[in-house]
Amino acid sequence: MTASPAAFEGTALPASCDVLVVGGGINGAGIARDLAGRGWSVVLAEASDFAAHTSSASTKLIHGGLRYLEYYEFSLVRKALQEREVLLRSAPHIMWPLRFVMPHDAAMRPAWMIRIGLFLYDHLARREVLPGSTGVNLRQSPLGRPLKSQYTRGFVYSDGWVDDARLVLLNALDARDKGASLHTRTTVVAARRHADHWVATLRGPQGEFQVRARALVNAAGPWAESFLREHAQSAGAETLATKSLRLVKGSHIVVRRAFEHDHAYIFQNPDKRIIFAIPYENEFTLIGTTDVELPADALAGFGKARSDPQEVAYLCEQASRYFDKPLTPADVVWTYAGVRPLLDDASGDPSAVTRDYLLETHAEGGAPLLSVWGGKITTFRKLAEDATDLVGQMLGDRRAAWTEQAHLPGGDLKEWIGAPQRPDTDFQRLLTALGQRHAWLPPALAHRLARAYGGRIGRVLGAADSLQDLGPEIAPGLHEAELRYLVREEWAQSADDVLWRRSKLGLHYTEAQRAAVDDWFRQQSLPSLPDNNHHMQRDRSWN
Repeated sequence: MTASPAAFEGTALPASCDVLVVGGGINGAGIARDLAGRGWSVVLAEASDFAAHTSSASTKLIHGGLRYLEYYEFSLVRKALQEREVLLRSAPHIMWPLRFVMPHDAAMRPAWMIRIGLFLYDHLARREVLPGSTGVNLRQSPLGRPLKSQYTRGFVYSDGWVDDARLVLLNALDARDKGASLHTRTTVVAARRHADHWVATLRGPQGEFQVRARALVNAAGPWAESFLREHAQSAGAETLATKSLRLVKGSHIVVRRAFEHDHAYIFQNPDKRIIFAIPYENEFTLIGTTDVELPADALAGFGKARSDPQEVAYLCEQASRYFDKPLTPADVVWTYAGVRPLLDDASGDPSAVTRDYLLETHAEGGAPLLSVWGGKITTFRKLAEDATDLVGQMLGDRRAAWTEQAHLPGGDLKEWIGAPQRPDTDFQRLLTALGQRHAWLPPALAHRLARAYGGRIGRVLGAADSLQDLGPEIAPGLHEAELRYLVREEWAQSADDVLWRRSKLGLHYTEAQRAAVDDWFRQQSLPSLPDNNHHMQRDRSWN
């Protein structure tokens, strides 16, 4: 069955475009945004939902990667450090500064080494918002109260926090606002390379459709290599796959709040790895991550990574080396895992494999192809900018970069607060303005909506003058008006999309409350989708 262009998610899928982007994770969405902002016509196809895999399963940090200094990844760290404040300014509602506490354990690394590392971390890139590092007496500071008494001194430094799944959504929204055609639940099942164009077959909820593109961008993340080997065909018989990926799973656990203050911890482990313990969703602490190498076919059929009992036990054990109150697997209320697609550099230790990215171009022998290998969420904007420069070069049409000074959707708060001052204080000014303009909003709901939607919150609230105007409360704090907004503007098609990616409300809800959201979706006229609800129960299957 071949569908008409209008059959895909109710929006027209063009028969031709300048660039077809494969993959709706952070790199694909970021590249589509940059391309569209420079005036190219773009189609993006994502086989699942935006950020359904790796890009919603990070440690949710905008950071330079302090530990990468040990592997002499100075270029990667500097590039990431330069991006921190660029990103914080672009979307202060979903990103904000976070201070980290590193308890000193002399058996792990000597204090002089840590001081040198933090000095480099403070000075490899310019800082205007984030404060520098300092020492701390843990026995005299509230920061030391959750820790065992043996940890008497430590170090404090700055990085940033990000809602990773919403970061992907904001890039997708901006790409669409600038003219891109984006389609979830749509797989590129074949891509045939010709001399001056590609012909791709896309399969979505309503059938198949062909798109002709001048260039193809392979941003399929963990599936980037298999996409080239199994679905992309050159004009001849030769393979287009020239690189290999190492798939490394990173798992995280969530426990009830392990400490009261607003700093995070970075813990050094005897195996020379590190884990983070981060304040999460007000009521919880997020702990991760692991590094477990997976076989190449581990994600066949777009399978979802799962934490295993050994990883959960490892994270509990390592966190318990520092926390005065030990953690056990019984304390874990949720787990999630993602697979990092790291470029194979022949390193024996998965923790040592480079997190930097490589952009590989094929411009000879046929239409342009760009493949994204590796990368990390902090450097997505720079990766997208570099990728778009290369696509323009291959198309013979260089166009100026634009994203460094641009806001992401919702990040421009001037309608609410006037001129921006500092990204770390502008959000509080937004909350004040929101309270003045919509005093009927309960404070907790106002805070959550402001964090999720920033300057776009008016699109959710509409003309509402009371809580009743937002419609039925489908689950605590989740009204029908917000659900309709998410379906209308943010590609939400299932309870999972809303509860675990557009928000983390699923973590706060009971099974019955999550089921109520699922029931609401089942009553809507949406494309037929697999039954993938009860995300929380699946991820707790190890317990």
